[in-house]
Amino acid sequence: MSVAVLSDVHGVLPVLQAVLAEPDVTSADRIVLTGDIVAGPQPVAVLDRLLQLGDRVIMVRGNADRDIVTLATGDMVDSPFDIDVWAAKQLSPQHIDVLAALQHPVTLHIDGFGPVLFCHGSPRDDNEVVLVDTRLSRWAEAFADVPDEVRTIVCGHTHMPFMRLVDRRLVINSGSIGMPYGAPVGHWVHLMDGNVSLRRTDMDADSVVEQIVAGSTYPDRRAWADEYIRAVTSDAEALAVFAPRDGRSAAGS
Repeated sequence: MSVAVLSDVHGVLPVLQAVLAEPDVTSADRIVLTGDIVAGPQPVAVLDRLLQLGDRVIMVRGNADRDIVTLATGDMVDSPFDIDVWAAKQLSPQHIDVLAALQHPVTLHIDGFGPVLFCHGSPRDDNEVVLVDTRLSRWAEAFADVPDEVRTIVCGHTHMPFMRLVDRRLVINSGSIGMPYGAPVGHWVHLMDGNVSLRRTDMDADSVVEQIVAGSTYPDRRAWADEYIRAVTSDAEALAVFAPRDGRSAAGS
């Protein structure tokens, strides 16, 4: 059994299409999306494309997916992200039903790994920040309710790929498809026979930006694409911004 893991698509169709065309994604038995699927400039096209793949696709709820549902249903009237408010208005009631039914976390048995837990932020909270350099005690708190037999955890949310051991558990972040920090490419992960491969799909950023501009009606789509498709924010900058949210002290410990 092989599994391709994609995260944080954020409504970016051209990069999603390119990653779905990768041979190891095309041939994968399962494609797991670890959240934040539609909050971006092409929400309808992205969700429709994933739904076309049928039961091969398993979608895990991200914090932005949850926010889109609350915006669309009127349970939240505002958001700090204008694009989320816009995206919620583009989706049909049927799309919102799909997003509302997403689960977090999701566990899937994979040959060579056993049970693998897929989440967005952390197993306990789709909006929790855990980073490659987060201290072990914080990871232990985040994993407190994870069954002992789960030795592999795959997350998203922070848009930066990494793989590390956490007290004998393997933790993987596949990076971001639609809003990468550090490198203007689509990042994803391939799992097969107990092996983990961090992958990247290189694309011409100019072309992707123009495809988004042509394929979206979001008013600020060019500025959005110029910032996120071109990965204006480096991984070092992103880590500096995210770091206080993992509970570390001002000294960084």
